[in-house]
Amino acid sequence: MTAVAILGEKPLVSVEARIVSVGRRRGMGIFLVLASALMLTTFGLGVSPGARTTFELTSMYSTAWYIAPLHFPVRETSIVMAAVTAALGVWLVVRRRTRGSYLVFSLGVVLFLWSFLAWAARNNELNLVGMIGVTLISAVPIIFGSMSGVMCERSGVINVAIEGQFLMGAFIAAMIASASGDLWLGLVCGAIAGGLLGGLLAFLSLRYAADQIIVGIVINAFALGLTNYLTDTLLVPYQNTLNSGPIFGPVAIPLLDKIPIVGPDVFDQNIFVYIAIVLLVALTTGLFRTRWGLRVRAVGEHPEAAETVGIHVLTVRYHNVIWGGVIAGIGGAAFTIGSTGEFSSDMTAGLGFVALAAMIFGRWRPYGGLLAALLFGFSNSLQATLSVLNVPINPNILVMAPYLITIAVVSGLVGRVRPPANDGKPYRPQ
Repeated sequence: MTAVAILGEKPLVSVEARIVSVGRRRGMGIFLVLASALMLTTFGLGVSPGARTTFELTSMYSTAWYIAPLHFPVRETSIVMAAVTAALGVWLVVRRRTRGSYLVFSLGVVLFLWSFLAWAARNNELNLVGMIGVTLISAVPIIFGSMSGVMCERSGVINVAIEGQFLMGAFIAAMIASASGDLWLGLVCGAIAGGLLGGLLAFLSLRYAADQIIVGIVINAFALGLTNYLTDTLLVPYQNTLNSGPIFGPVAIPLLDKIPIVGPDVFDQNIFVYIAIVLLVALTTGLFRTRWGLRVRAVGEHPEAAETVGIHVLTVRYHNVIWGGVIAGIGGAAFTIGSTGEFSSDMTAGLGFVALAAMIFGRWRPYGGLLAALLFGFSNSLQATLSVLNVPINPNILVMAPYLITIAVVSGLVGRVRPPANDGKPYRPQ
């Protein structure tokens, strides 16, 4: 991780390195060897020799340039991929250097998923473009939540209240948009609702030095109870006027939406996808390329040193936590006016905590959180795809996939991570 020292507002930056222990590297190698055995026996030798799979690379509803479907034999493909995956696993076990271990492991996982999808869609067709679209839509709220967490924790405040900010943003956005008929007003009000809960978290955590995790849990419980109550008393009796389901429609970006495979799913989406992209670029640039970002990171790493050069630590933290709540509120609005249009009780289903795991997985960096969010989104896409293909796997197991990944992340199975040095620690001005 990057350590920031302040001396006349000039950063002294240490080189970031990802540490992979010998035990973890060997564990990843053994995992790939076991996965290759499954690929060989079940996805390869367990399939009839004549079985073939078709991967559609262009949706029939797409305006992108046409790409011919990819046809290939399931048995032979899986056997070859099993051999490559086993070789990658053995290499991880015996090699001495740790650099590049995650890249090798990721390649093995991709080969396993390709073989698995080929087996699941044998003698059938699988639309990869559709899977990409579902992955992106499922990942959008998590992207906003992870950026909210980065904003707060880079300044030294743990934001466990993302779930509650999601709920309030979704509820207010749906109600205001339905009542007024103005989707943009609903989006702004949803963002403000998230910002207000962010302000409450900042006030209790910074003004009274309350335990930030406990305050976050209390805010989540408050938001859940309040939205359930208001849903029963307002939205259900006045469904047609306060919860009527308006949503943002897709907005195509000329030429970019014609790009094969990814064009229709990335550049012909509703406004929330574009807002997420803009915020990702802006937040990454702001945190690591501007004086504001240097001050934020200094406050999260060493607030005493930041104060000695004239940075008002509590002011920086107040601003970041409130703006983090605003970002989470936008993510909450994506659940309603960006997707279903209607609010339902507890519709976020714990995805605020998944967003926290995505932030940790991404090592407190916006683009790292993006990759983690796409991983969680892919698990939802995989669940939907397998249910359509009638794969003999219990659907309840597939539903658990995002949360199992969350447990793996927060338990440290993805590797050693270090948060900002003063993350979650109260600070009293000197």
